[in-house]
Amino acid sequence: MSKHSNSFHTLIVGLAAFLTLVAVTTLAFFGGLALSPHLHSVAQAAVGEAAIELAPATVVEPAQQGENILAELEATFIDLYQRALPSVVDIEVTQLVTAGTANRFGQEDLFLQGEGSGFVWDQAGHIVTNYHVVEDAKTVKVSFADGTSTRAQVIGTDPDADLAVLRVDLPASELQPLVLGDSDALQVGQLTVAIGNPYGQDFTMTSGIVSAVGRTIPSSSSSFSIPEVIQTDAAINPGNSGGPLLNRRGEVVGINSMILSDSGSSDGVGFAIPINIAKQVMPSLMTGAEYEHAWLGISGTSLSNEIMEAMGLAPDTRGALIISVAQNSPADQAGLHGSQDVLTIAGQEVPYGGDIIISIQGEPIADMDDLITYLIEHTRPGDQVTLGVIRSGGARKNVTVTLGVRPNN
Repeated sequence: MSKHSNSFHTLIVGLAAFLTLVAVTTLAFFGGLALSPHLHSVAQAAVGEAAIELAPATVVEPAQQGENILAELEATFIDLYQRALPSVVDIEVTQLVTAGTANRFGQEDLFLQGEGSGFVWDQAGHIVTNYHVVEDAKTVKVSFADGTSTRAQVIGTDPDADLAVLRVDLPASELQPLVLGDSDALQVGQLTVAIGNPYGQDFTMTSGIVSAVGRTIPSSSSSFSIPEVIQTDAAINPGNSGGPLLNRRGEVVGINSMILSDSGSSDGVGFAIPINIAKQVMPSLMTGAEYEHAWLGISGTSLSNEIMEAMGLAPDTRGALIISVAQNSPADQAGLHGSQDVLTIAGQEVPYGGDIIISIQGEPIADMDDLITYLIEHTRPGDQVTLGVIRSGGARKNVTVTLGVRPNN
């Protein structure tokens, strides 16, 4: 055999030995097992005089693995709380009760105390909370976790979105804004943390998950609805209103607003206004101006099987049924029609027969929630939009509407 052949043979044997060692080591690592004495000796023999002494793989018992995971989760929550705490505030409000109510108590003036939560928006002193926390406020006091307390001024409100902006006169160095997340990116099952002041218990943290996304709820302070609301099972109670709903990275994804409960306390169904709506509204409110929402001027509902059958529609029809059209509204001026007939379903009278909006600007509308969401997220007063409509009787047409400004309640 030639010199070159001997070298080539040595190279092949060496490579085979190395691959054998790698294969055995990989098996031990991914199997979570230490090498047996037999395998160890085989590996050593394979590499001959260049054999490498292998250290036994670390065996991690299931109980220890569970403990490690819990420890990491605890550390995450502790770190999140400590980082967010300087940005969360307790809000105490003195509200003046109307004279008629006060007179029933035999007093000229009657003041009530209210409490809520909020968080630092920027280093210019802006604090975000719910509108219903500071509604009709006579005085507002903001307190931080380090004991700092100061008077706050309400500088902007949006009852339709249930949002309000306060301003405090503190040095920028003492204000630590929270990082804003992206509520549109939320998925059901993601971890959530709420920090606030439930029942006056200052700076309480509760945790849970995103239970649902895309809910539409009525504003507690106006006749309009708020779309894309986040549902969470993190405990939210009276006093949490206005506080932040955070993801596991400590980013604000929502502003805790209300609960669904027969008892008045948390039943695991809480709602938070999506932070992306706040991002949209805040620039106007911080200047003291009102945020003007686009207005179509209808009330409506989603299609049910009974309504589709009564109107002779295909079972797969989707859209928002117009129940009524406000007089002189953009919808009225565009010639949209409300429902004129009544259908009895399960003993209740349900309007039907009006125009059905099935698209806006070419985007399909599956239900009334879709229409509300599109108008809030993608339109402003003065915009012209084209609505795809099914008329009573089945005729389809496009209707152009110039959107107006929502009227005050």
